Amino acid sequence: MSKKYGTFSSVLLSAIGDATGFFTWPLEYSDSWRREQLKNYKSKKIYDTLHNLKARGLIKKISKHGRHFIELTKKGEMETLFLKAHLSRKEKGKWDNKWRLAAFDIPEEAKDKRDKLRRLLKENNFIKWQASVFISPYPLNRAAVEYLKETGLIEFIHLARIDELDDDTDLKRKFQLA
Repeated sequence: MSKKYGTFSSVLLSAIGDATGFFTWPLEYSDSWRREQLKNYKSKKIYDTLHNLKARGLIKKISKHGRHFIELTKKGEMETLFLKAHLSRKEKGKWDNKWRLAAFDIPEEAKDKRDKLRRLLKENNFIKWQASVFISPYPLNRAAVEYLKETGLIEFIHLARIDELDDDTDLKRKFQLA
């Protein structure tokens, strides 16, 4: 997403993803769901944000037998997975003396996905070590790995755990490790 996480669009998209069991069925848009999930937001803000998500191609609205449903599009599913990977990123913990390496080679026609991958890695405590190579003392969270699988990016990335580097003094300093 181009906007910062924590915006109402992100909150609403996450709520839809959670309510639909992540893509298995459309969400019936009812007053009870809205009151339960979005009680702190005004109806106009919800309506405007849903309209924006629809215009961005992230959701579609469906009406059946007088009932209204919201369904994530494929693009919306990927954004929700990315959002979930972002929100569940691991906090820095105690270092286990192992480095995690992510190396990738994503074709130019998938530049937007490459940019998302870089952002995802950075948000999960990875730093750029060389061109298309990121490193971290912390593992990538499961939601991020699931995002890579679902988007097909896993085909273009290699993840490795390294027990020893020839000289990791600079890296230890960057990550403030003892």
